[in-house]
Amino acid sequence: MIILGIDPGLANTGWGVIEAVGSRFRCLAYGCITTAGTTPTPARLAAIHHGLNGVVARYRPVECGVENIYFSNNAKTAFATGQARGVALLSVSDLPVGEYGPGEIKLAVVGAGDADKRQVQYMVRIVLGLAEEPKPDHAADALATAICHANTRAGVALAEASQ
Repeated sequence: MIILGIDPGLANTGWGVIEAVGSRFRCLAYGCITTAGTTPTPARLAAIHHGLNGVVARYRPVECGVENIYFSNNAKTAFATGQARGVALLSVSDLPVGEYGPGEIKLAVVGAGDADKRQVQYMVRIVLGLAEEPKPDHAADALATAICHANTRAGVALAEASQ
């Protein structure tokens, strides 16, 4: 099963594509769609949409995991991230989508909901058997989201099978 993970952001939208076969995961590709702060917001959102559409067309994922908005103290950043997240959801609207909070993703990949970025990058490298840690961290977060989705999906399937 091919799963796309997305870490949405207006400046940087990370994406990662994994193949899940049972409990084994393999990285197919990852990257980051970057937009300049000097570019008007509609054009930035269009670039994210176009970039994610290209990823979907190339890798043909059958499911997707998307990170939820982390709302800290900066409402302006949260709104911009929300716009990018909306465009990401539009780009995968034909797929089953799981939505996960940052703590949920970290717990699924690292085993601790308060893990830092370096721990996430390290565990993504280990779980996917990569030669080096994926960079930038937005791409690593997207791969972690895909892994979280695969693990969550597997847990749901096990729970349904035991009923």
